[in-house]
Amino acid sequence: MKSPSKYLVTSIASGALIVAPIYLSLLILFRAMQAVTGVVQPFVKLLPEWLPAERLLSLLLVLLVCFIIGAAVRTTAGRAARERFEKSVFERIPGYALFRSLTQQLAGTSQENVWKPALAEIEDALVPAFIIEVFDDGRHTVFVPAAPTPLSGSVYILTSERVHPIDVPFTSVIKSLSRWGSGSKELVAAMKDQKVA
Repeated sequence: MKSPSKYLVTSIASGALIVAPIYLSLLILFRAMQAVTGVVQPFVKLLPEWLPAERLLSLLLVLLVCFIIGAAVRTTAGRAARERFEKSVFERIPGYALFRSLTQQLAGTSQENVWKPALAEIEDALVPAFIIEVFDDGRHTVFVPAAPTPLSGSVYILTSERVHPIDVPFTSVIKSLSRWGSGSKELVAAMKDQKVA
C-alpha cells in the first residue's frame, strides 16, 4: 500500500496533468474570443437582445477559424505549409522538436522512426534506451533517459552489437523509468524473446 504522502503527491500530479491543458485551452479560447469582439460587433444588433450575441458570435467565429485551419492543414499544400512554418519558426525554439516528437510518441500518432525502445549495453550493464537514428555503417544514436525523469538523460553512439531493439510500447519504457526501474523484467524478457525468434 502506498504511503499517504506519496499517494497525495501522485494524485495532485495526475490531476494537474489533466487540468493544466484544459485550463490553458480555455484561456486561449477566451482570449481569442476577446480579440474578435470588434469583428462581430456589427452583427450583434441583428440578433435579439436577450441572446448573449457578442459571446456567441465570437465563439462561433473562433471555432470557424479553428475548423478552417484544421481542414487546411489536412491537405497536401496545408501540410507542406505547416512543415515549412514549423521548421522556420517553432524548431528554432530549444526543445520544441524533442517535445513534439515525444508528445506524438505518447499519443501514438508519430510517423517518425525515432524513439524506438531498446536495451543498450553501457559498460557492463543493460539500460533502457531509445534509438534516435541509425547510421549507414550500422551504428546507432541512442538516448538513455534518467530515472525517474525520462526527459533528461545522455546520448550515446554505439555499435549495433551493443543496441538491442525491443518490441514493447514506448509507454512501457517510460512507465518503467518513472517507477525507478520497476517493470524492467518485461523489457529484458522482450529482448530475450526476440533473440530466440
